[in-house]
Amino acid sequence: MTSSIILAGLGLAVVGYGGRALMRQMPNAATKMQEALKNMPKFDAEMMASSKYYRGGFDAKMNKREASLILGVSPSASKAKVKDAHKKIMLLNHPDRGGSPYLAAKINEAKDFMDNTK
Repeated sequence: MTSSIILAGLGLAVVGYGGRALMRQMPNAATKMQEALKNMPKFDAEMMASSKYYRGGFDAKMNKREASLILGVSPSASKAKVKDAHKKIMLLNHPDRGGSPYLAAKINEAKDFMDNTK
C-alpha cells in the first residue's frame, strides 16, 4: 500500500516537472512555428502561371492552337505525331477506363481537326 502511494507521488512529480519544462518551451516553439510558416512556399497566381498545365476551359469552337494544346503536340506536327499523341492520350482518358466522356470527345475532336487542317 505504501509503495503504491510512493509510486503515485513519483508519477505526479514526473508529470509536473514534464509539464513545467513543456510550458517553458512554448514561447520558443511558437516563434519557431511562425518562422516555419513564413518560410513555406506560397501558392499564388504567379506559381500557377508557371505550371506546365494549361489553365482555362475549352473554346466554343475548336481551333488549331487548342487542338495542339489538347494533344500536346506543336501546331505544325505531322499526321503521324498527331496519331501517336491521340493514341497515348486516349489510352489514359478513355471512358471505358474511368476517363471522362466529355474529355474523350474533345480529344477526338482535336485529332479530327488536326487531321483535316493538314
